[in-house]
Amino acid sequence: MARSSIRGLTWDHPRGFAALDAASALPEAARLNLQWQTQSLEGFESHPIGELCEQYDLVVLDHPHVGEAVEAGCLWPLEELFSAQELQGWAAQSVGASYESYAWQGKQWALPLDAATQVAAARADLIDGALPVSWADVVGLSSDGGVCLSIGGPHAMLSFCSMMTAFGSPPEVERSAAHFVDEATALEVLDVMATLVGRMTPATHTLNPIQMLEFMIRNDEVRFCPLIYGYVNYATRTNERAPVRFLDVPVAKPASRHGSTLGGTGIALSRRSKPSRELLDHLRFLMSEGTQVDFIPAHHGQPSHRAAWTHAGVNDVSGNFYRNTLTTIEQAYVRPRYSGYIAFQTHASSAIRAALVDGTSHRQLIAALNSGFKQQSVR
Repeated sequence: MARSSIRGLTWDHPRGFAALDAASALPEAARLNLQWQTQSLEGFESHPIGELCEQYDLVVLDHPHVGEAVEAGCLWPLEELFSAQELQGWAAQSVGASYESYAWQGKQWALPLDAATQVAAARADLIDGALPVSWADVVGLSSDGGVCLSIGGPHAMLSFCSMMTAFGSPPEVERSAAHFVDEATALEVLDVMATLVGRMTPATHTLNPIQMLEFMIRNDEVRFCPLIYGYVNYATRTNERAPVRFLDVPVAKPASRHGSTLGGTGIALSRRSKPSRELLDHLRFLMSEGTQVDFIPAHHGQPSHRAAWTHAGVNDVSGNFYRNTLTTIEQAYVRPRYSGYIAFQTHASSAIRAALVDGTSHRQLIAALNSGFKQQSVR
């Protein structure tokens, strides 16, 4: 009888799929019969995790889904599958809060296969002089056009959170907090965002990060994006006329925090899976230093291991993508993970984008955000 396959779900970009697919084809993984399928970036960001876990054994997920998954009881806690020493080792090797972001209620629910955060992206060939290092520099550059914020889908909210962090008041993460954001700081941030959005080309308002980076490579209309999720693939493409240069996000004032919102992906085992020794060994292989430094970068992936982010060879072939953004990912803000947060993020982002484009009162928007954080939606 043919052995049944193990089903995995990831997202449909080479960064999310290529290395996983190549690893499943290695001779040592042949007995697993592991088949990877993909969903869109939008599905990865918002699809109910419980529904996915009913269909797949391995699920690549975004850390804000963890609370929802725990409430649904659809993931294996990794403490039941791996030794404490192994988990501690993976925690120590991961950049920034990549590992800790998948912890909830005292348990670890996923391994950080991939590390990413919002960084700055530049078409350096279109910018005369020094690249922006402060938010004042960004506003100044935008006066001549070509500066865009990433505000499509959930990214208006994520950019807002990043800027709140840079301006000294990161959004709250506990639902019991008195408010989600400090009003005075939020007003300052929204004023800057409104200025930048008012100077953006409308064609970019709804672009997700992948679409924005493709737009930057193929057009000369966008020369700088101060906050966008980093994709090493666009720093290494040699068949395009102008690869993007990635760097640390702007600061509000000298020596202050590089405000950014952590992204990346974790790999989790659903409760429908039967975690065999072979399957767990495959996850160990994916998280090993050799795989993270050599195999994953060679297959369009973006590793989470600190050794890869600081490796000279990995940086040489990526235009120093990792070295130039390491400080940002080390300082990144980690979003809430409580069940219901994803719905709040979706509604909040829509409200922020509408306010920035249509000129809605910023005080009214802030009140809705603070109220919606407790109610899990912005009405």
